[in-house]
Amino acid sequence: MRALQVTALSSDFSGCSLKEVATPEIGPGQILVRVEAASLNFPDLLMAQGLYQFKPELPFILGMEVAGTVERVGSPCAFKVGDAVVGTTRVGGFARYVAVDAHVLRPKPANVSFAQAAAFGIAYLTAYVALVRLGNLQRNQWLLVHGASGGVGLAAVDLGKALGARVIAASGSPEKLDAIAARYAPDAILDTSKPFRDEVKALTNGGADCIYDPVGGDIFDESTRCIAFGGKLLVVGFASGRIPVISANMPLIKGFSVVGVRAGEFGRRFPELGHENLDAIWQMAAEGRLTPYVHCELPLGEWREALRLMSERKVTGKIVLRPE
Repeated sequence: MRALQVTALSSDFSGCSLKEVATPEIGPGQILVRVEAASLNFPDLLMAQGLYQFKPELPFILGMEVAGTVERVGSPCAFKVGDAVVGTTRVGGFARYVAVDAHVLRPKPANVSFAQAAAFGIAYLTAYVALVRLGNLQRNQWLLVHGASGGVGLAAVDLGKALGARVIAASGSPEKLDAIAARYAPDAILDTSKPFRDEVKALTNGGADCIYDPVGGDIFDESTRCIAFGGKLLVVGFASGRIPVISANMPLIKGFSVVGVRAGEFGRRFPELGHENLDAIWQMAAEGRLTPYVHCELPLGEWREALRLMSERKVTGKIVLRPE
């Protein structure tokens, strides 16, 4: 089978290439999935560069999130050959077949396409853990979502609306903000290419109750100046490239919390809650309350274009690759 393999770590992705590799073998408790769609996530880029906290042994196949059909079952389980499934795997997804532990798979909702399903799990799980488990977001509270055009940002906008919050979608691209407004109807949009503290405070009558930040850098710095007393500043990532530093007196004086969000680790530390989180988001998807947005679908052979689009911040929502 053809797969997108990383043989060397490099900042320009020169260590990535399409290779002919053996179809993976499965062991007890595993399922071989024929991949119909696999979504690109920002950690995929970091992993190929050697910058992610998880560093698989070389060579490895990129791809963390897949949707497809059951091809073979390693031992008796809830799935059978031909079932449509979705799941996450740290590596291996950008290939025709991937071996996945059965416990991380779940049925694909009938009302969700393979592409939408592949674009759903990681982004919406991150948003759910952040907003519900850690942010304790309540109906009618003000939620400011930075990086709202990216996969995890757009998921937070969608989920925030579904939870009844008043959502401010923020991005440095007016064109992307227009697209978000048309599709998800946030309560306000915010152009973060210019100072935004005063605008947020005016919109919220004092400050946002919850701020979801996958960007970091200057965005984080200014967010500390427009958060409400008692608010939660949710640290999701540092897409800007700069990890910000905060003086301890700032959250003390302003009475807010800085909370780190690692959805996968949350599930590993608290397995029962992890299963509840996944059940909740997939149930909402099956009910049509959440709608993942796929920016584009590309054949696996166009992986360079996919990585370029994400690297250059040209994407609204998620990019999906289809194996050939």
